[in-house]
Amino acid sequence: MPWDSCIDPSTGIATLRCIPVVIKNLVNWALIFAGVVALFLIVYAGFKFVTSQGDSTQVDSAKKTLTYAIVGLLLILLSFAILNLIAGLTGVDQITNPAF
Repeated sequence: MPWDSCIDPSTGIATLRCIPVVIKNLVNWALIFAGVVALFLIVYAGFKFVTSQGDSTQVDSAKKTLTYAIVGLLLILLSFAILNLIAGLTGVDQITNPAF
């Protein structure tokens, strides 16, 4: 496991070598949370569109919400892909033997 090298075997306490693992987990969870929020916004925009009853201001509001939610979801997916690409190219995902 990648976090085995950051735990002191004599005490079982995490050391400073665990910081990259914690940061990676925080970033992954933040991206997952943002993706779930974006999906809920897409569903909400669809609900607004269906319940607008042809009112042009409500339709425009629903379209804007849908547009921004889709753009946000694309940015989230793109940032996730870029972070994984950078991690793969630099070898950051191999945290089993950190240099410090």
